Amino acid sequence: MCASQFLVATRPPSHTLRHTTRGRHGQGASLEQLRRLVHRYGECRQGPVRFRPRTWRSWLEPHGTGHVLNVGTECANGPSGDRLISRDDLAVLREHADDDSDGLRDLFVAVMVWGSGTTNGRGPRYTNAALSDARMLAVLQTTRALVRAGDLSGAYNQFVLDGVRRSFFTKWFAAVDDRDSECDRALILDGRVFRSLNALGWSSWEAAGTRHWPTRYATYVSAMHGWAKSIGVAADWLEWLLFYLNGRIDEPELGNHGVIDR
Repeated sequence: MCASQFLVATRPPSHTLRHTTRGRHGQGASLEQLRRLVHRYGECRQGPVRFRPRTWRSWLEPHGTGHVLNVGTECANGPSGDRLISRDDLAVLREHADDDSDGLRDLFVAVMVWGSGTTNGRGPRYTNAALSDARMLAVLQTTRALVRAGDLSGAYNQFVLDGVRRSFFTKWFAAVDDRDSECDRALILDGRVFRSLNALGWSSWEAAGTRHWPTRYATYVSAMHGWAKSIGVAADWLEWLLFYLNGRIDEPELGNHGVIDR
């Protein structure tokens, strides 16, 4: 069964993509523009993320989490020792973690590795800060329970951990959300997704009717699921597409189609 979404907004949330002055070239885009983007990139799929275990090892081993670097598969090309980690790998870790505290910690570390890849050089340092925070286990357990109950606003409000901000703790929410597919499962909200939303003329605070960030996040998730259902795609794929576009919704092509790293 799907738990209801908890929204505390001053007015009903809006899923509408309206014409505003927020988009590129002074205009926003409509749902039809989003449909066109989905049609253009419909054959693209998110690929695994490359990471370098040697970059992470010295930060993780003091916390007893160095074994997480064995997750995923070895890279067939590129620098020796590089590995690939995917969303499917995170799902496997989630199933193994269940309610085990070490399993939840390992899943969190894997989420940080996946979210950092090889481009975010601060990822290992931020992960070390989180692992060193005495609140970590309680925060992971509490927010996981809230996400699984459908209270995304509450989870957002409760996630306070050194080194981890919205771009990464919403990745944690998405990784631990194992509710039924008909639920509005948690989605990632980072700067790249935000740039695409703004280019499409959608404002989270206007849609939520408040500047309260937990409510704005829950409104974003609800809106994304509504758009995905209307267009006929999975919400997490739509989130990835907005990440990939990074606000460049007017450009005719963005590299090769097919399997693309996050």
